[in-house]
Formats: sequence, structure tokens, C-alpha cells
Amino acid sequence: MLAAQLMNHIQGIETFKKFGKVTRVVGLMIESQGPESSIGDVCKIHVNSPKNGHQIILAEVVGFNDENVVLMPFTSLREISIGCLVEGTGSPLEVKVGPELIGKVLDSMGNPIDGSTLPKGLVTVPTENDPPNPFTRPPINDQIEVGVKAIDGMLTVGTGQRVGIFAGSGVGKSTLLGMIARNTRADLNVIALIGERGREVREFIERDLGPEGLSRSIVVAATGDQPALMRIKGAFTATAIAEYFRDRGLNVMLMMDSVTRVAMAQREIGLATGEPPAQKGYTPSVFAILPKLLERTGTNLKGSITAFYTVLVDGDDMNEPIADTVRGILDGHIVLDRTLANKGQYPAINVLKSVSRLMNHISSNEHVRAAERLRELYYTYSKSEDLINIGAYKRGTSKEIDESIQYEPLITSFLKQGFRDKVTLEDTVNELIALSNGGRK
Repeated sequence: MLAAQLMNHIQGIETFKKFGKVTRVVGLMIESQGPESSIGDVCKIHVNSPKNGHQIILAEVVGFNDENVVLMPFTSLREISIGCLVEGTGSPLEVKVGPELIGKVLDSMGNPIDGSTLPKGLVTVPTENDPPNPFTRPPINDQIEVGVKAIDGMLTVGTGQRVGIFAGSGVGKSTLLGMIARNTRADLNVIALIGERGREVREFIERDLGPEGLSRSIVVAATGDQPALMRIKGAFTATAIAEYFRDRGLNVMLMMDSVTRVAMAQREIGLATGEPPAQKGYTPSVFAILPKLLERTGTNLKGSITAFYTVLVDGDDMNEPIADTVRGILDGHIVLDRTLANKGQYPAINVLKSVSRLMNHISSNEHVRAAERLRELYYTYSKSEDLINIGAYKRGTSKEIDESIQYEPLITSFLKQGFRDKVTLEDTVNELIALSNGGRK
């Protein structure tokens, strides 16, 4: 058995290397004459600098121009010149994964950001995989506790469900993700911070996530100043890490902030390679890459990946192209409302505009009825709120509105939660049912 494995390994070793040379650099792109390669392959560009000596810059094949190879580097174009040697590796990007990475913060290439070396005993996995076959996806029947009352009570999430968190800037997306990471009952968190400001990465890890959350998480960070390819690879690397642990039977919680910046990075690459802009400047490849990325999460026969993807909506426009596309792919959406945030209600989840497509299938009938009753009361109050606030509504005119006025402060209090508060799913459901029956537990 061992001899056969060694023979297969020896036969797989290439006895020669493929080289090309840089012929042109335009904008974000590098053109080279050779080497023989395929779309997605990683190449090594050998740079000899008088200042820094010999360096190797990694780049990915993103297209072809006549007989030239079009490359996009993972780092900057600085010091790349005509004639630089381009070495083909013949394989796409791979990263090393294992339980030893838990508690670490990695870059898009899977290396520790703090400059430390990777632990030994890790397994190499590709960053790009196909989504599971639909017939190998078990149905979602179990709830997963996220520790946020508004979600557990009114928008219950199932183990393996994929949910979008939609909001404008500064409404509390990162804070909500930190709450979920600390409070969830999932076996492991994988958190992807894509396109974030540099200062926000450390702030999220130390303030929002905290030592408790980091001790059961793997964080992949690609800041906004990094090239577009690094931001895209950050999303794919985080998903590949989550897939590795899912295939070992774990229930993984994947959180990505934000999928909008992944789409923006793909737009940069698409425009640089000559794609025509389509909706709001987004190229066709953006709408092709989103389902390929988002469909990789969910359940398979071994484990599950429950995923939360934040979507940054421009001007709080919920119908802009990326928000509309992502909402159609995922199994539910949570809308953070700036009006609620301005009133001091955190997390600022608008339960009337949010939906969990699986809640009715995974929650008890009593739980579902209680949530529907509170949603109905909340809707009745919000529809009449302006009349009530200006004194134009006279009590006794409508029994439904009178009841909603009585319940509104109780419902608002239920939906509010302190940043450090942790509430179990059982306690949330009991409180919700008691509230729907006329009072608090």
C-alpha cells in the first residue's frame, strides 16, 4: 500500500518547470509570453531588485490576450519589469488547514498576519471547490442557537442555513457578528473580514470578538488596501477552511463581512480584463461568482456550515444589484434599520422587513404562533405610529391599535439586547411565548 502511494507520488512529480517572461504591464494586469497554464493557476514572478534582491511575487492567471497570459498579482506591481521570469506552478491557490489554526488570524494566503510560522501537521486544501451535490444535502431540521433574542425568537436559524445581514454603513453589522460569534452553540467560528479598514480588524478581534470568541474562531482578514485578488481569495480561503471542518463532522459557523466588497473586488478584476459593465458597473462575472461562493456553504452528509453574510447596501437601498442577487440566493435575510439604530434600539433588527425561510419548518407550532402574533402587533403599531405620536389617534377607535400600543414597549424591550448579554434559545422562546400570551415570563 505504502509502495503504491510512493509510486503514485513519484509519477506525479514534474521533471521540468515551465517558464515565461513578462512582456507588458497595463493597469492592474501583467502580460507574459508563457508559461503554459490554465485559468486560476498560480504563477511565480521572479523579480531582481537592486534594493531588495531576489523576490518572488505570486500572481494568478485571469485570462489570455492572443497568445499571451494575463496575470493579476496577489501583491503590488512594484518592481515588476519587462523580462521578469514567470514560473508556472500548474495548480490553483492552496492553503494549509487544521485544528491548530483555531485562535489565529490569517491573511488570504492562509498565513498568520502576526508573522509567526504555521503550526506543523496541517493539511493542504484547495481554496476553490464545487458546491455539494443537491442530493447530498440533508434537509435542515434543527435549530441553531445564536444567542441574539431578536434572531432566535423572531427569525430562528437552522443548522446549515445561510442568512444575509443587510445594512448601510455604521448600523451595527460587525457588533452583531461579534455577538453571534461569542454566543453561538456552533462547534467553531470561521470569520472572514473582507475589505475592512485596517484599524477595524484589530478592533473587531479585541472588542467585538474578545478572547472568549477568538478562542473558538479562525479569522481570515483581507483589508481594503490590499489588491482585489487578495480580497476575493480571502472569501474563498475562509470558505475552504469552513469546508474542511464541516467534512470532519463539525457544525461550523461562517461569518463574512462583507460579501459586497467581494463583489466590488471581482468588478475591479472584470473591468481590468475587459469585461463590459452591466448593472451599476458590475460585470457579468460578479453575478457568476456569487452563487458559486455562497452555495458552497450549508449541509452535507458529514456536517454543516451555518453562514451569515453581511451585505453593505448603498444609501440603504435594499434593491441595488448585489443586495437583490444575494437575497435571492440565501435562505433568509436580516435587515438592520438605521431608524431603529438612531432611536437606540440595538441590535437594530427590523423584524418586519426580515425573514427566515426555514423558521416555520424547524420551530414548534407554539413558537411560530407566538412570533406571528408579536409580528402582527408590531406591524399594527408601526403602521399607525405617526398618528399616535402626533395625537391624532383617539384610544378606543380600534381594538387592534389599542392592543398594539399596550404591547409596543414590551416588544421593543424584548428585541433589545446588551452587547455582552447572552440569552439561551430556550429562555428566548419561553419569554416570547409568555409575552404573546399577555405578559412577561
